[in-house]
Amino acid sequence: MDIRLKNTRNIGIAAHIDAGKTTTTERILFFTGINRKVGEVHDGQATMDFMKQEQERGITITSAAISCSWNSNTINIIDTPGHVDFTMEVERSLRVIDGMVAVFCAVGGVEPQSETVWNQADKYKVPRIAFINKMDRQGADFKYVIKTMKDNLGANAVPFQMPIGKEEEFQGVVDLITMKAIYHIDNELNITEVPTNLLSSSQAARDELIESVSDFSDELMEKYLEGEEIGVDLLKDAARKATLAGSVVPVFCGSAFKNKGVQPLLDAVCDYLPSPMDLQMDDTGPESALAFKVINDKYVGEQTFCRIYSGVIKAGQSLLNANTGKNERIGRILRIHANKREDIESAKAGDIVALIGLKNTTTGNTLCCPKNPTLLENIKAPQTVVSCSIKVESKSDREKLSKALHKLCVEDPSLTVCYDDEIEETIISGMGELHLEVIIDRLKHEFNVKAELGPPSVAYRETITTAADQDTKHVKQSGGKGQYAHTVMKLEPNPGKGIEFINLIKGGVIPKDFIPAIEKSINTTLKKGVYADFPAVDVKVTLFDGSFHEVDSSEMAFKTCASICLKQGFLKCGPILKEPIMSISIMTPDEYIGDVISDINRRRGKVEEMSSLRNNLQKIKVKAPLKEMFGYANALRTITSGRANFNMEFSSYNAVPKSVETGLLEEMRKKHEEIRTLN
Repeated sequence: MDIRLKNTRNIGIAAHIDAGKTTTTERILFFTGINRKVGEVHDGQATMDFMKQEQERGITITSAAISCSWNSNTINIIDTPGHVDFTMEVERSLRVIDGMVAVFCAVGGVEPQSETVWNQADKYKVPRIAFINKMDRQGADFKYVIKTMKDNLGANAVPFQMPIGKEEEFQGVVDLITMKAIYHIDNELNITEVPTNLLSSSQAARDELIESVSDFSDELMEKYLEGEEIGVDLLKDAARKATLAGSVVPVFCGSAFKNKGVQPLLDAVCDYLPSPMDLQMDDTGPESALAFKVINDKYVGEQTFCRIYSGVIKAGQSLLNANTGKNERIGRILRIHANKREDIESAKAGDIVALIGLKNTTTGNTLCCPKNPTLLENIKAPQTVVSCSIKVESKSDREKLSKALHKLCVEDPSLTVCYDDEIEETIISGMGELHLEVIIDRLKHEFNVKAELGPPSVAYRETITTAADQDTKHVKQSGGKGQYAHTVMKLEPNPGKGIEFINLIKGGVIPKDFIPAIEKSINTTLKKGVYADFPAVDVKVTLFDGSFHEVDSSEMAFKTCASICLKQGFLKCGPILKEPIMSISIMTPDEYIGDVISDINRRRGKVEEMSSLRNNLQKIKVKAPLKEMFGYANALRTITSGRANFNMEFSSYNAVPKSVETGLLEEMRKKHEEIRTLN
C-alpha cells in the first residue's frame, strides 16, 4: 500500500459568495501551521485572495492552490470563487479535485450559487461534506440549512454533529460519531461528555446517522438491529464508504471567523473524503497529467497547473501533449502555496503542481508518456454572454493590448477576444459585467495597458430553422489567370451539436486538396455571422457536389465560392437570432413581492417558482433575457429600498421574439450605414 497516496487529500472548498468559504480556508491554514496569524478577507489580508482585484473587492476571483498537513495527512486545497461570473474557475477545479467541502451560511442556507456549484460537483461525481458556517450569527438555524440542502439540492444531508447553542450562545458541537461534546476555548478543543439536556436529541440523531450508512457495513447493521454497542472505527468506516459512494453528505458546523469547528472539519476531510488511492491512481504506471489552469507569473513566467493521475513526473523530462501531438519539456516543477512557490524535483500521482517551461499546453490538455499515449477528459469552457469594446489611449497601448489579451485568454478560457474590422475595435466577451471589469483592471495594473471598457452588449447568436440546398459558381476573369470554383452544399439545423462540416464529394469533382480550404472558409464565415453579424451556432453544412477548372481553380477561388455559397444558402434557411437567457434567483421581503414581479414582467421575464423563506422573505426563481437585465442591481435596490438581493447566471440561448429581432436588425443596418458614411 502506498502510504503517501493513502494520506493525500485533494479537495476544493466551494460556496455561494459571502458564505465564508475563504475565511474557512484561512482558518485551516492557521490551524495546520501554514500561517502564523489569521488572514482576514475584510481587511484584504487573506492568503488565498492574493490578487489586487480580490483584495479590493473582498471576493475570490481566481482559484488558488495551497498544501498543508494535518495528522500525518497532506491536504491540497483549491479555494474557488463564489461569484457566478467566475464559474469557469469552479468548473476546472472540480475537474481535478477528489473531494469537496461545501460551505453554507447558517442564516442563508442553500443560496443560488450553492446550487450551481453543487450541480457542477454532481457532473464530476465528486464526494463531498458540508460545513454550516456562521453558527454564531443572529438567525442561524442548523436544521433549516439541512432542510434546504435536502429540498433544493436533493442531497442526503446527514448531521455528523449537533450544535451546542446557537447565535451568540454558540459554544461548540456534539460529535455524533464519538458521542462527545467539543467546546472551543481560545483556539483549543475541550472534549467532554454530552450535556444532559442534549443527550436524548443527540442519541436520536446518531441513530439516524447509523441508519443512513448501515447499508455499507453488514457488521454495523447486524449490531444495530441487535441493539449492540457500535464502535467508533466501525461507524467511521461505514460512513466513509457511504460518503465516497455519494449516498450521504456528512454535515458539520461551526463559526470559522470565531475559530470554532475548524479542527473537527479537518478531521472530517481526512476521515471521509477520498484519497487518490480510492480513485485507483497509481504512481508506478506510465505518466499522465491534466493541465487545468495556466497563469502568467512575473517572476517565473508561465505556470501550468497540473493534476498528476499516474506515474512520476520529473523536472527536465519530456512528455507528449496528447491534444496537440507535440512533446513538451518540463523545466521546473513547483509546489504552490497560494502566491508562494517551492521547487521540487518530481511529482507523483495524486499531486497538484505547477510546471514551468511548457510552450503549447493549455487548459484541458493531457500530458502523458510518449510511449503510452492517453487522453483524459477535457474541460469545457462555458459560453460567453456579455461583450464590450476596449478603447486604448495611444498607439503604444494598442501594440501591448493584443499581447496582454492573448495571455489573459490562455489563463481564462471563458474570455474570448475578436477584432471588429468595420468599427476597428477590439471586442472582449465573458461571463458577466464583473468578469470584464476585472479583465480591464488587470490590463491596467499587470500589463500597464491604459484601457477603457465600452458599454456592455449582449452576445447574440444566429442559426437556421429549415434546410436548403445551394448551388453557387464563382467565375472571375481579369486579363491573366482567372478564378473558377463551383460548390453545391446543403445547410440544415443542427440543434445542440454546434457547427458540423461533412464532405461527401466523390469522383474528384472537387480535388481533395481544396476541401480543407472550403471547410476553413465555411467555419470563418459562420464565426463572423451571416444574418446579423453574430456568430452562427448549430448549423450542419454538407458539401456534396461542385466542379473545378484545371487552370483557373485555386484554394482562394474555392474559399471565396464557399463563403458566397454559404451566405446565400443561410439566408434561404429561415435564419433567426438567439439571445442568452439568464436564471435569476431573487430574495426579497414579502412587502415588495408585487413590485419585484411587475418589474421582472417588464423585462420580458418569466417567474418559474416562488417559495416562502423564514423572516417574511420570498425566494423567486426567474428566467429573463440578459439584454433586459443590465443595471438590474440598481433597479432592485431602488424598488426594495436596498433590502433584496439576487444572483444571476447563464441558462440557455433561446430564439429572440420577432418584434425584438426586427429592432436588432434595424440597429445593425444603421450601424453599417454609419460605418460606410465614416469611411
